[in-house]
Amino acid sequence: MKKPLPVGVENFKDIIESGYYYVDKTLFIKELLDLRGKVNLFTRPRRFGKTLNLSMLRYFFEDTGDKVKNEQNKALFKNMKIMDAGEEYTEQMGRYPVINLTLKSAKQENFEKAYYTMQMGIAVEFERHRSTIEAGKKLLSSKDYERYVRIAEEKADEKEVSSSLQLFCRCMHAITGKNTVILIDEYDVPLENAYFRGFYDEMIDFIRSLFESALKTNDYLQFAVITGCLRISKESIFTGLNHLNIISILDKKYSEHFGFTEPEVLEMMRYYQAESRFPTMKEWYDGYLFGDTEVYNPWSVIKFLYDLYSDVNAFPHPYWINTSSNDIIKDLIVRADRETKGQIETLLEGGTLDIQVHEEVTYGDMHSSGENLWNFLYFTGYLTKEKEYFKESSVFLRVRIPNIEVKTIYQNTILSWLKTMIKKEDFRDLYRAMEKGNAQKMTDILNGQLFRTISFYDSVENFYHGFLTGILSQSENYLVKSNRESGNGRSDIMVKSPSLRGRSFILELKVSDSIHNLEDDAEKALQQIYDKKYMEELLSEGYRKIDCYGISFFRKDCEVRFGEGRK
Repeated sequence: MKKPLPVGVENFKDIIESGYYYVDKTLFIKELLDLRGKVNLFTRPRRFGKTLNLSMLRYFFEDTGDKVKNEQNKALFKNMKIMDAGEEYTEQMGRYPVINLTLKSAKQENFEKAYYTMQMGIAVEFERHRSTIEAGKKLLSSKDYERYVRIAEEKADEKEVSSSLQLFCRCMHAITGKNTVILIDEYDVPLENAYFRGFYDEMIDFIRSLFESALKTNDYLQFAVITGCLRISKESIFTGLNHLNIISILDKKYSEHFGFTEPEVLEMMRYYQAESRFPTMKEWYDGYLFGDTEVYNPWSVIKFLYDLYSDVNAFPHPYWINTSSNDIIKDLIVRADRETKGQIETLLEGGTLDIQVHEEVTYGDMHSSGENLWNFLYFTGYLTKEKEYFKESSVFLRVRIPNIEVKTIYQNTILSWLKTMIKKEDFRDLYRAMEKGNAQKMTDILNGQLFRTISFYDSVENFYHGFLTGILSQSENYLVKSNRESGNGRSDIMVKSPSLRGRSFILELKVSDSIHNLEDDAEKALQQIYDKKYMEELLSEGYRKIDCYGISFFRKDCEVRFGEGRK
């Protein structure tokens, strides 16, 4: 029996005790202790192991107040790399109070609901340490004890909740004599969500208060580790934190601890006897560069391996699209001007863009310049670094789309946007031209639509097919059927009236290799309808008025050819 894969398991203890496959990232602890940052902010894309790493830190450093539990936590690290690092590291095990808070659940529709989820998360952590507080109650002031209880029981007001982390550290120091380790996961989720939902200012005020009390003026802090996608500083969340250590995906430090390195992926694939699919794994889920370290998307690697374990010939999928927020991509496409659309098309063709690095952008700045927008996409994992260079005292990046998985996310988002955009248009002129056999008018209308959209050309047939069926589906007078088996082959699109006495149409699509072949390919598409007897299905159904169209596409151009159905 092979170890199960930890699909969606983010608790370190659960992974180890339940025997899941674990990629050993415990040397993250060594580097953290070596570099001795007081407040450490790690910015990494979503689903790159941040939550699991913070869980690992909790079980390593936490003094639970119970000798048996402490020994159980130490046992989790048996045979891990950190145990061979030296006594100066292992003696740090089980030494500190730890508060481990995640803000990822604060993705809610309004501030009240988002605030409540954060209040509840803090209350859960306070309740988890309640036995320590009750045992050392006499060492606390009555005011601090009562405040602690109110927070634990979700009865505290917003002012008390905003200073709760500092209170926790003070109480723990009074009882244990030890400073606290603060772990905060996905700190920017509430900010991203609030930006898109329209209550950004309220959320900024609360997060700022929570962080300032815990990180700025806290004499009882041992160290803090905070994770998120982006560095947010302009709103003064981290104002005055001279000891803040920011580690982004540009940094060489800590580069191998988030995400899987290639040797780690190869070892996993050998273990599950799926190494024959390594080229596909690399093509779909590799491509990230953190510092100088090549990194794979860990969530997608695990999901693909899960599928491969039961079927070594399983197809890859864009697993990340279902777990990571794609609001930024959607917003980019909706707001894109002609220049931005052209840049997106360049990226989708495998090209690159050169951008100046702005690590301190805010959500409010997202649309103030194109540079900010591309920076957002880079730091959230939708672009990757190909080259880093200095120019005019500034850092620049040459960026590209990392892999097929992310390209698919762009393409799916574009198709979804295209369908929405098409629904807002009136295509009665196109149908009138189709009914009259006016191929030139159809060509003009479709060319106008192609000019305004964002195109991708590596999955061209999929794109043009979605483009055309989306437009044709807007009519209330016709039914649209695509990719139906008919005659000796497969017609691309059939359009027919609900009444057998009404009109029906067959459309065959071709994608040209160059602009010069556009007219010939349209003729070939039309001839294919006749050669492969695509009309047979409609004739057998009882339709008599059948017209045929051959349509060819090359990038932003198309050509339409008309032919009568009785030819």
